[in-house]
Amino acid sequence: MFKRFLITVAVMLAAPTAAQSPSFRALAAARTSVSAPTLVERYGADATRSGELRVPPGRGPFPVAVLVHGGCWLAAMDDKSGLAPLAQALAARGIATWNIEYRRIGQEGAGWPGTFEDVAAGVDHLRALARRYPLDLSRLTYIGHSSGAHLALWAASRHRLSRSFGHSPALRPVSAVVIDGPGTLAPLIGVDRQVCGRDVIVPLMGGTPAERPEAYRLATPADNLPLGLRQIFVPADLAGLMRDYIEASRASGDEVQVLTREGADHFNVLVPSNPIGAAVVDLIVAQAFPERSRPRH
Repeated sequence: MFKRFLITVAVMLAAPTAAQSPSFRALAAARTSVSAPTLVERYGADATRSGELRVPPGRGPFPVAVLVHGGCWLAAMDDKSGLAPLAQALAARGIATWNIEYRRIGQEGAGWPGTFEDVAAGVDHLRALARRYPLDLSRLTYIGHSSGAHLALWAASRHRLSRSFGHSPALRPVSAVVIDGPGTLAPLIGVDRQVCGRDVIVPLMGGTPAERPEAYRLATPADNLPLGLRQIFVPADLAGLMRDYIEASRASGDEVQVLTREGADHFNVLVPSNPIGAAVVDLIVAQAFPERSRPRH
């Protein structure tokens, strides 16, 4: 049943089909219409390890969303422009956004642990940005789409890991927004070729779960629950794949909210100009930033 579901997803997400999808075309058009960010800055050694900061008008300090794009962890499939429309829409609603790029399969140093170290360093770079811009890091959320949802959840789990990634202590978000993506890795092995057009999980991790059990444990948010924060899920085409992780998160004691919208698909959830994408923006604004009295970082 699980494999049949993923094969259905694979057919839907195959590049030729996606390119013909009205939702994919709408997202492509939305990418071309975004305005320039407030700042483009490297957090690492090269332009791949960089991000786009968008700061709302006004004095702030502003809540902050870190955005992590998807694309099957592959350099050839997507980049941070995929989340630029969402980043711009959130900034227009008073939320500063930091939309990061990171090394992906096909680029030197990508995979385990390089990709994960990049995401950690990208998130931690907010401390440097907050010294120059009015960012409130006590009101922080991580937002990921597709494979970027896995990486956003992973970033939110860093305080639970036995190994340190990036600065210590890790920044602690108050919430994570999971847009149509997984919270685990090993169950995708064997079907990722159909979903992504090639094997991705084993190349990402540098081996199988049997060969690298500790790496998979560290890289898998589902193995490190509870995350101790509000988790907000936006399922669409990958709803079946997300179900077990959502149930595990709820069972662990984490606060869980699920937004379902009839007609939602893998791409239209990212287009703020349509009703479904607008509902995602509304959800993030209303639910991802509960007021907290924690001291600022």
